[in-house]
Amino acid sequence: MKIGIVEDEAVWRDKIQAVIEKYCRDKNISFQINSYGSGKEFMKNADADLLFLDIELAAGEDGFQTAEQLMQYGNKCKICFLTSHTELARSGYKVNAFRYIDKKHLEEVSEALDSFLKTKMQDRIIFCNDTSGARIGINLKELLLVETYGRKLRYLMLDGRERFCEGKISEAARSLSPFGFSQIHRSYIVNLKYIEKVHSHEVTLCNGLKIVIGRARSEAFKKEFFRWRMRFDN
Repeated sequence: MKIGIVEDEAVWRDKIQAVIEKYCRDKNISFQINSYGSGKEFMKNADADLLFLDIELAAGEDGFQTAEQLMQYGNKCKICFLTSHTELARSGYKVNAFRYIDKKHLEEVSEALDSFLKTKMQDRIIFCNDTSGARIGINLKELLLVETYGRKLRYLMLDGRERFCEGKISEAARSLSPFGFSQIHRSYIVNLKYIEKVHSHEVTLCNGLKIVIGRARSEAFKKEFFRWRMRFDN
């Protein structure tokens, strides 16, 4: 995760960076932080997944102007505005601000990071070989579950589409586990994001489908699901 900080006052740059570093280390998240004293300096590279951008910069610079330039260039990084004057936040709708953080409450930085990771965790495509041997991509944001299907794996998407691929479910479970998926039964891997209810012996997914929880996996799954909800659920 690449994080940028644009703040003209060194003391605030250091404080914000310290909060981010602690968060990422506590969560065991790989990160890279680059700090800048001005929007112009950042725009020379404009390389960040998440940007903490001061609204009121030195030398008459305006953080909103930097954000507008990013939009014009098609840059997709998320922007968290930093301000000591929360009334300025009202102008942020023009640049699709991700968060507004009051400098007097830097604990809000951790909440912003939590929310950002929630949106990005499954923002990726995995590849597998289908039954004809063709290599296909599967968008994790759209993947509801994986199940064994004879000697193949069935990937069921949110919209009901199916993909049948080569592979072992144990290997699929290991590769999907870091991205919010859990093998709750020897034959099923489910997307934790789309679990609506957890019952004593089964889960109900967002489409109403009920999946049995394997007896041997029940305790580990429920702990994993609880950690997921604590970290990512609103």
